[in-house]
Amino acid sequence: MAQSVFEHQGARLHVEHSGAGERPVVLIHGLSGSGRWWRFNVNALKAHHHVYTLELSGYGRARRQRALGVREAAALVAAWLEHENLQDVALVGHSMGGHVSMHVAARCPDRVTRLVLVCASGLLRANAARTALHLPRAALLGNRRFLSTILLDAALAGPVNLWRNAVNLLNDSVQDALPGIRARTLIIWGERDVLVPLPLGQLLHEALPGSRLEVIPRAGHIVMVDAPAPLTACCALFSTSR
Repeated sequence: MAQSVFEHQGARLHVEHSGAGERPVVLIHGLSGSGRWWRFNVNALKAHHHVYTLELSGYGRARRQRALGVREAAALVAAWLEHENLQDVALVGHSMGGHVSMHVAARCPDRVTRLVLVCASGLLRANAARTALHLPRAALLGNRRFLSTILLDAALAGPVNLWRNAVNLLNDSVQDALPGIRARTLIIWGERDVLVPLPLGQLLHEALPGSRLEVIPRAGHIVMVDAPAPLTACCALFSTSR
């Protein structure tokens, strides 16, 4: 697996990539996440795709800098797509990463042809304190063996970055971006998601005409860890279909 760092206007994006397929699949983590959150999915995806796993500014190996707001992060990812000249991209985003991905898809409709939104924020309206209260329950409902990774990545990002991003994403709506999304869209939701509840996935499905909604039984918010095989199968099939 190769690694690189992309810098643009003072912000840094850490990139891991592997696989040799023709169509690129780009994975974007959520709030307090890192590339490690996709570790159960990458091996299967890279058999048929060139897989890029991004770590946003302030997270994972791109830590020790200010986390960007969702629209700033989208601008950084869009600049990276242009720098790499990636075409026919399947963009997969989880939670805040899905929120960022919707803005990227609206900015780069000629590059992003497939969009996979996994428990994506973007229509979530709450306050940061109330959302924070759901975090322990969301972690306990998921795969408990992954709890140490969640805590480590949250520590690496730091409380200031986490709070800044939580406030930003709760105050940003994707409503203005939705009309600009031309990519075929698959929406994947965990049936037991308490952090970004399923009714918001259904609203997103209704707001994106032609989208498909897949609900993963017994999965919580971190679907790619709770149910890696169903999520990977959905992504792989959707990313290779015409």
